Amino acid sequence: MSRRALRVHEVPGYVLHSTAWRETSLILQTFTRDHGWVTLVAKGAKRPNSALRSVLSVFQPLLLSWTGAAEIKTLTRAECAGIHALSGPAMMSCWYMNELLFRLLPREDAHPGLFDAYVTTLQRLAAGDAAAGALRRFEWILLRETGYGLDSEEPDFSDLQKEPELRALLREQLTEHLAGKPLATRQVLLALQKYQAVKTARPVTLP
Repeated sequence: MSRRALRVHEVPGYVLHSTAWRETSLILQTFTRDHGWVTLVAKGAKRPNSALRSVLSVFQPLLLSWTGAAEIKTLTRAECAGIHALSGPAMMSCWYMNELLFRLLPREDAHPGLFDAYVTTLQRLAAGDAAAGALRRFEWILLRETGYGLDSEEPDFSDLQKEPELRALLREQLTEHLAGKPLATRQVLLALQKYQAVKTARPVTLP
């Protein structure tokens, strides 16, 4: 984003992660359609009477406004733009997507196609679609949008027979471009797999 663009109004976006800052504020990592990954400070958002308190939820569509030209902008307004009714199991897949965005996206580099893919994946997971196909599609588009795409035509992500082969291919690409560092969400999924396998005495396939 140009340093001259000091005021941005009502752009579609999502909160990827938030951390407390001082006593009453939050630092937000957001993913927006027009500006990519943007870091915002939400002043006073932790106050009980703050209008932002109930709005700044992860995985929910927002319209975000901010001001500033430094690396950390100041959030001036956030409005709810809908809702994704995600179940518990789907939430881990969503955190996995967020972590991939953190690790592979440069700051303030717009990727409208990737943003649309993120929205579509959230919608599919909220609708109860299988996580495997939805995540393979997101991983494929993420690699393509960030310059790590595969030299082949886009596959049929609904083909369950080819899904294990596609999953292995995408994992290999992601591992290479993440410098071999395991994702925290992936480690959690592996731990859940081991626990579930012991509990049920049968293997569990990760998405």
